[in-house]
Amino acid sequence: MNPDPYDAVLLVSFGGPEGPADVLPFLENVTRGRGIPRERLVEVGSHYHGFGGRSPINDQCRAFRSAVEADLKAHDLDVPVYWGNRNWDPYLSDTVGEMQRAGVRRVACFVTSAYSSYSGCRQYRENLFDAVAEAQAAQPPVPHLDKLRHYYNHPGFVEPFVAGAVDALQRLAAAGHHGVDEVRLVFVTHSIPVTMNEASGRSADTEAGAYVRQHQEVARLVSDGVEAEAGQRYAHELVYCSRSGPPHVPWLEPDISDHLATLVGEPTGQVRASAVVVVPIGFVSDHMEVVYDLDTEAAASAAELGLGFARVPTPGTDPRFVRLVRDLLLERAAVERANDETSGQQVPPPPRAALGRLGPSWDVCPAGCCANPRAERPALCGTETEVPTHPPATSTLTP
Repeated sequence: MNPDPYDAVLLVSFGGPEGPADVLPFLENVTRGRGIPRERLVEVGSHYHGFGGRSPINDQCRAFRSAVEADLKAHDLDVPVYWGNRNWDPYLSDTVGEMQRAGVRRVACFVTSAYSSYSGCRQYRENLFDAVAEAQAAQPPVPHLDKLRHYYNHPGFVEPFVAGAVDALQRLAAAGHHGVDEVRLVFVTHSIPVTMNEASGRSADTEAGAYVRQHQEVARLVSDGVEAEAGQRYAHELVYCSRSGPPHVPWLEPDISDHLATLVGEPTGQVRASAVVVVPIGFVSDHMEVVYDLDTEAAASAAELGLGFARVPTPGTDPRFVRLVRDLLLERAAVERANDETSGQQVPPPPRAALGRLGPSWDVCPAGCCANPRAERPALCGTETEVPTHPPATSTLTP
């Protein structure tokens, strides 16, 4: 196993408040420049305060980082794992500076978002540009950052959902909900504006609408896996949660709670299920959108409707998901060695693990992919960008 040319891995995540005093400043970071009223931030903040004013996400990132470090070490890969957030400490700019001081030269970035979209991919690439620009301004040289490819259809992401769904079906069966006519698989992801989906994956050579298309593929793959394990085919739908923004702006629908109501016959009178298995395929860990939007709100809606409810765990620190990072690191390292014309070595292309019809995603985002819906901004890890030589006019990485 050869990780060259990479001498570090960077876990890139969203971030979250660590205590009650952090909640409002964190939400201000998340929504800066979007014109969100303060009263709306206070309303959303109440979700965090219901859990002690602390998001689960940072602890989950710490656990995932430790698991990845242990996995790499167990396979004789001497590659340190760093961690930086978009919206809270440790900020990406601080982590890039830390790597710079440690003499890190080239970094493989693993983003905790599996799909194509502005908020799930390009915005992180913009954040990486800002972080590198700040480090470059402070004291060059800076580490070279490469973003590892999308992994929505990698076995290490899909298989934990299959296993979790089969277990959830068994739990519902023990509670009296049997068979394909009673139970539905409800796949859930974060809603985004319709226009953002329409821009996702779009470039001169790629088809737009990647966000929905990729989720639909994962829903199909998990359903296929459940059928193979359970011996039955369950009906399924893709629905959404966590909608925000002005009411007049169209977002992807249906909302999960609205969808649950249709399953018990509202408003048509046609009852289609007595129980649901909720599969949160849009998320890699049980952070706030899962524990509040699904475990709290959606579960309450199901109880009110008389629906049986079982939620599948996110991959978290499942060993298959942890191994996925090693797999993508070694795959990309082999690609970079093959592309190194100065090495004089003939390196065969590496195998790329990907299930289903869409195949493995690209290593480098094409020009114009997942465009910023508000204004064009520079971003790393794409065909149209270079390493910044000056700091950005405004930074989004500090509170």
